[in-house]
Amino acid sequence: MPTLYALKPAFQGRLRPLVNRLAANGVTANSITILAALMSIGAGAAVATLHGWRWPLVLIPVVLFVRMALNAVDGMLAREHGQASTLGMYLNEICDVVSDLALILPFAALPLFSAWGVVAFAITAVLTEFAGVLGIAAGIGRNYAGPFGKSDRALALGMVAVVCAAGLWPASIAPFVFPAMATLSLLTAINRIRAGFIGSAS
Repeated sequence: MPTLYALKPAFQGRLRPLVNRLAANGVTANSITILAALMSIGAGAAVATLHGWRWPLVLIPVVLFVRMALNAVDGMLAREHGQASTLGMYLNEICDVVSDLALILPFAALPLFSAWGVVAFAITAVLTEFAGVLGIAAGIGRNYAGPFGKSDRALALGMVAVVCAAGLWPASIAPFVFPAMATLSLLTAINRIRAGFIGSAS
C-alpha cells in the first residue's frame, strides 16, 4: 500500500553529499544511529516532564524530521561506505523502536489525550516494526509496507504535536486521535504479516 517510504530514494539523493563528507571524516553509521535515539529520548523526556508547557511539543516534529534524515544517513553510510555490520543491524532496529516509544509515550502525560490510546499506539508501532523485521525470516526481506509505516507515523505524530502546541485540538476529537493511529498501525502490521505468508508460499 502507498507510504511515504516511497520518497526515500529522492531524500537520500539530497543527503548523499553530506554522507560522503561524514564518511571522509570518519563518522560511523552506528554513531549516527545512537545519536538519533538519544535525541529522541531527550525530546520525549522534555515533553513528559514539562507537559504543563506547550513549547516542548514543538520539538517533536523537528526531532522527527532530523531523526528521519539521520536514519537515512546511517543506512547510506552502512551500504555505500562499507560500514554494514551485524551490530549495526541490531542497533538500527532496536534504536528505532526505542525512539518511537520515547516520542510517543510522553503524550500519555497530556490530559488532552486518552492515555490508553497513546499506549495502544506505542504497542502497535512496535508490532508494526516487528512484523517488518520478520519479513527477513519469511524470506521476503525487511518489509516496509504501509499504510502507516515509520515515515507516515512520524508525519502524523508531528502534526499531532504541532496542533496540540497551537491549542487547536477540539476536546471532543482529541481522545480518538491516538486510537485511530493505533488502528492504522495494526492494519500495517497485518499487511506486513500477510505479505510474509504470500511470499513464503510463492
